[in-house]
Amino acid sequence: MSKISSNTKSNRLTLKNCVCNRKYKLAIKKATKNYLLSVKNDNKGDLHICLINLSLVYQKIDKAVKRRVLHKNTAARKKSRLAKIIKQ
Repeated sequence: MSKISSNTKSNRLTLKNCVCNRKYKLAIKKATKNYLLSVKNDNKGDLHICLINLSLVYQKIDKAVKRRVLHKNTAARKKSRLAKIIKQ
């Protein structure tokens, strides 16, 4: 434990941010999993459901970038990879 007050405050802030960041990252993971399941179970019959799920994942990723949980380039890379899956 640090004796310097600024360090203890920094540690408290880090723990608080860790909890908040985890919330956004878990939301992205859940939305991505739902999207991948919809693509896998789709059989090219209902593309509309896949696009809705993709849109939800995009929303979660953009929200995380806005809250500075993810870097904008990381978000772009994730979105690109998800879009590539639906094109195949």
